[in-house]
Amino acid sequence: MSIKEKYIKSSKLDNLIGSIVFFANKNSEIKNISTLLNPSQKTLFKKNLKNNSKKKEIFSFDISHNQKIIIYSLQNDKNSFEKSGAKLYDFFKNENLTKVHIFGDTIDVSDNIKCLHQLVHGMKLKSYSFDKYLTKKNSQVIDLNILSKKKVDLNLVKKFSAIENGVKFTKDLVSEPGNILHPDEYAKRINKLKKIGLKINVYNTSKLKKMKCNALLGVGQGSSRGSYIVTMEWRGNKKQKKPLAFVGKGVCFDTGGISLKPARFMEDMTYDMAGSAVVVGLMKSLALRKARVNAVGVVGLVENMVSGNAQRPGDIVRSYSGKTIEVLNTDAEGRLVLADAITFTEKKFKPSFIIDLATLTGAIVVALGSEYAGLFSNNDKLSKQLYNAGEKVDEKVWRLPLHENYDKLMNSKNADMQNINYVGGAGSTTAAQFLQRFIINKTPWAHLDIAGMAFSKYAGSLNSSGATGYGVRLLDKFVEDNYE
Repeated sequence: MSIKEKYIKSSKLDNLIGSIVFFANKNSEIKNISTLLNPSQKTLFKKNLKNNSKKKEIFSFDISHNQKIIIYSLQNDKNSFEKSGAKLYDFFKNENLTKVHIFGDTIDVSDNIKCLHQLVHGMKLKSYSFDKYLTKKNSQVIDLNILSKKKVDLNLVKKFSAIENGVKFTKDLVSEPGNILHPDEYAKRINKLKKIGLKINVYNTSKLKKMKCNALLGVGQGSSRGSYIVTMEWRGNKKQKKPLAFVGKGVCFDTGGISLKPARFMEDMTYDMAGSAVVVGLMKSLALRKARVNAVGVVGLVENMVSGNAQRPGDIVRSYSGKTIEVLNTDAEGRLVLADAITFTEKKFKPSFIIDLATLTGAIVVALGSEYAGLFSNNDKLSKQLYNAGEKVDEKVWRLPLHENYDKLMNSKNADMQNINYVGGAGSTTAAQFLQRFIINKTPWAHLDIAGMAFSKYAGSLNSSGATGYGVRLLDKFVEDNYE
């Protein structure tokens, strides 16, 4: 069920038909309600509030044949209103409610209108579904009227709308099947973002060969599809000299190559481009909300397939940086894509920092599950900024170590390095150590391993099952708090 919201001036209860939402505070009181109700309605409200003996967070009762009252008990002052909105959406969906009025003035907090906008934001994030290929779709719409005496904060509405668009675009990309969103199609979709003000450059297979991006090209050489680096530039601050840089792994389908993955769950490898999708969704959000920063997004797009032309275990390739890599395992392909994309980004754009995102290792899922993304960085300030932003939007990161002793595990006898650590252990850390070797000029850098966060079999607090969109809100908040 999708949501169509409208902000209108507050009205008396008698004038409304449908489901009507009020908010009770931690003392089970409903602020500003006296002017909305007649005496008999007040009595009915008090009786039902008192009868909520099980202290349900959300409960409802009928006040007439065409009016259902919903009471949401906001139990503490630190309540996440985005999460509250998501819970409300679930209630509406489960009850099949399509005509809803929300009395925003009953939210008993000082910054009332901001919390109201956050609530609606949470509802819209939660309402996402990917039904593009279903012949029978749920076409129902929740007609949402938001009633308040206070003025709508249009800037906040526009900002939230931009984030919602970015998150949705990321989820759409991650949800597409591999036969539809192959590298050729992906590059075309990104190119369409020119219309919202992004400068797009597409480096195709031919250009990448001239640039000697052989690490990335080696991953894609077994596919009939092209391989690409695509750049997205947003210029929102004329005074800012160095752009912020975000780099994403875009392996549109990962068979593992000749180091073939097990057949079970291989269908999930359509999600191996989620890091790139986060970068694309973030850049769309920044452009739509006209962020006051200069930022660049860079994505490496490939398909890791098995064929007579596929890369072999034992192959040695020379990366864009000039460093050579012995490919011991063709299923450790994401780091090869990022290696060239990271060095290219540093050399071309000379950014103030680089943050890369990738569904890089299964080891990070073993370590952190689906609660935190793994954070690896050469810079304490950048790490702290990412951690703080993650805590604010509940897209959490946890910093893990880098050390020269781990780095030695990636040394090769036959090349400058190998692409996998066969000694065993520390799989996520050694992958990050590999990536760090492609930061040539000591640029502040952070790597986010989002393998446990990009996709969920179960619904989360702000998302349905499937693609989560993790990372867009995190990085948008990171940019807003530290660089605007």
